[in-house]
Amino acid sequence: MCIPPTIEGGEIGDIVAMYGRSFLHFLFGSVAIALGSYIYFTMQIDMSNGDYKNAASIYEFTVKDTHGNDVSLDKYKGQVVLVVNIASKCGLTKNNYQKLTDLKEKYGDKGLVILNFPCNQFGSQMPEADGEAMVCHLRDSKADIGEVFAKVDVNGDNAAPLYKYLKAKQTGTLGSGIKWNFTKFLVNKEGIPVNRYAPTTDPMDIAKDIEKLL
Repeated sequence: MCIPPTIEGGEIGDIVAMYGRSFLHFLFGSVAIALGSYIYFTMQIDMSNGDYKNAASIYEFTVKDTHGNDVSLDKYKGQVVLVVNIASKCGLTKNNYQKLTDLKEKYGDKGLVILNFPCNQFGSQMPEADGEAMVCHLRDSKADIGEVFAKVDVNGDNAAPLYKYLKAKQTGTLGSGIKWNFTKFLVNKEGIPVNRYAPTTDPMDIAKDIEKLL
C-alpha cells in the first residue's frame, strides 16, 4: 500500500519562512472557497436555466415577497395553495379581490393559502410598486387576499421560474401562456399543480375543488 509522504514540523516551518504566513492563508482560503462553491453549485437547482422542468413540486422554488425578501415555497408544505396573478386596474379586479378575500376567510384556517403575484404584463394594469405602495393599495381596496409577492412576468423569456413550472404542469386552453390577469392555479398538499382556472372563473367556484384537497 502506498503511503503518502508526511510533512514534518520542521518542514512546515521552512515553508512558512520561505513563503510567509500570508501565502498560506491565501492558499487555505482559496481551497475553502473553491470547495464551498463546488458544494453549493452541485446541490442547487438552477431554476433560471430551464431546470424548472425537472422540479418535483413548487417547494423547490424560492420567490421574493413584496418587500424583496426571499421566501422558500417549502414553507407551505402540507397546505393547499392557490396561485393567482393579480392586477389593480382590471375589470376583473373588484370581484376577484372580494372573492379571494372570502376564500381566505372561509378556508384559511382549514389549510388553504393564497399566493398572489402582481403582474403588469396585461394592459399595464398593475402600476403599483412593490413594498409599501402595494400593501397600501390592497389595504385601501379591503383586499385581505393572502400572501403577496414581488411583481413578476408570467409570460415570455423573463417569466418567473415558478410560472414556467406551473404552465408546464397545467397547460390551459389554446396553449400554456397566461391569457390575462387572475389566472389561477390550484396546488395540492404535495406541492403539485392539479388544476388551472381561467381569469373569468369566480374564485368561489373553485371552492368545491379546494374542499376535496383539504
